[in-house]
Amino acid sequence: MIAGYELFDALGLADLVRRREVSAIEVLETALDRISRRNSTLNAIVTPLYDQAMADIEAGIPDGPFAGVPYVFKELLVSVRGAPTTAGSRLLAGNMPKVESEIVARCRRAGLVIVGKTNSCEFGLLPTTEPVLYGPTRNPWDLELSPGGSSGGSTAAVAAGMLPMGHATDGGGSIRIPASCCGLFGLKPTRGRITAGPEGGEGLAGFAVQHAVTWSVRDSAALLDVTAGSMPGDAYSAAPPVRPYLEEVGRDPGRLRIAFSTRVPGGERVDPRCAAATLDAAHLCEELGHLVEEAEPDFDFEAMNAGFATVFAANTAAGIDRIAGGDLPGSDLLEPLTRALAERGRTITASAYIRELQSIQRQSRRIAGFFEHHDLWLTPTLALPPRPLGWFPSDHADVDAWMERHLAFTPFTALSNATGQPAMSVPLGQTENGLPIGCHFAARYGEEDVLFRLAGQLERARPWRSRRPQGFV
Repeated sequence: MIAGYELFDALGLADLVRRREVSAIEVLETALDRISRRNSTLNAIVTPLYDQAMADIEAGIPDGPFAGVPYVFKELLVSVRGAPTTAGSRLLAGNMPKVESEIVARCRRAGLVIVGKTNSCEFGLLPTTEPVLYGPTRNPWDLELSPGGSSGGSTAAVAAGMLPMGHATDGGGSIRIPASCCGLFGLKPTRGRITAGPEGGEGLAGFAVQHAVTWSVRDSAALLDVTAGSMPGDAYSAAPPVRPYLEEVGRDPGRLRIAFSTRVPGGERVDPRCAAATLDAAHLCEELGHLVEEAEPDFDFEAMNAGFATVFAANTAAGIDRIAGGDLPGSDLLEPLTRALAERGRTITASAYIRELQSIQRQSRRIAGFFEHHDLWLTPTLALPPRPLGWFPSDHADVDAWMERHLAFTPFTALSNATGQPAMSVPLGQTENGLPIGCHFAARYGEEDVLFRLAGQLERARPWRSRRPQGFV
């Protein structure tokens, strides 16, 4: 077993393997030891691929930047050979993919060793991870709390020290929400930065992207370096970066113009603890030499939320129709909320859907105009600290109540999905009893480099990797 395993990031473990201080087998055995002792408590990894991982190492792994590092993929959207692709739904239980996703192939070429797939709420619809199919994932900081969602399985596994980073997807905040709840760094890339191919098309009208949750900023940057890029036939792609993202982490960000806000756009202020963490982050940025002022974009928040609800309902209906065809499956295969959302989606006409997309695009242009005068917009990642398990019930069919509670918790994250801009949750804050609180930074379209430069500076100024949940180190 590797002493101090939890305190190495992914690049650190790969360096040990590269210098032959440890073997890839030793790294895997250490990870599996942690998983065997911690996963039964947290329910983070729901599809183990341990034998395949050992076989992959024995067959020889590529000498990439993450050679020998264990990794997990979220049980949503992404297909891994030998593992079902269920989207956390009984409707797809046992569904075996015919092809492996391109992002999985890229991770394999980078030397990552895939040890399992992680829990997700059904079809990624909730900001928690409590599907009927697999049961709830618990937050390692407090087992009565949700780890957030929908990438709660990967996030709980990483926060608990099972492995240094894990795959996550984000259609309305599902990378950044659990990153905030579990004290990790979570970056949502620009729309089109990573392909969804070969099987996937445009997810949620372009809202949905994928990347990872990590302990260190440099792991997130290096991973994006090896996974970014389009495939032939993609609807669009983001312009390639000027230099590798890993090089940005140590670069001086210069004097950035940072706007901050501690209230919901045009509305009420958030939980005082989340607001305090944001104010503290603003003061830290000011101490680091950045130009900081209180400001927010001028746009129609209600119109954006209405469009968001329409996109989710229509795409849920389309996805279930594609899987099942004909009548909607019953409660034995779909959770009540999912079924109700699909029913609503079926009532949306094509013209109404297009009108809502155009409305989102109009508001996105207004938000983009704000970034002509500001490099970054800082807000709380979430309006509330981590919520108890059961706070986001899926056993009811009230779509409006789902949307209201969703927005009460996550009023900021979905905006970057709608606009396509990159954004990150940085674990800078804590509640009075030590629960993590994330601070959210959004940048201009295509400017992950700016986020990585600032994140690296913040990580050096206020390191968070030694702040771990008790009982999981």
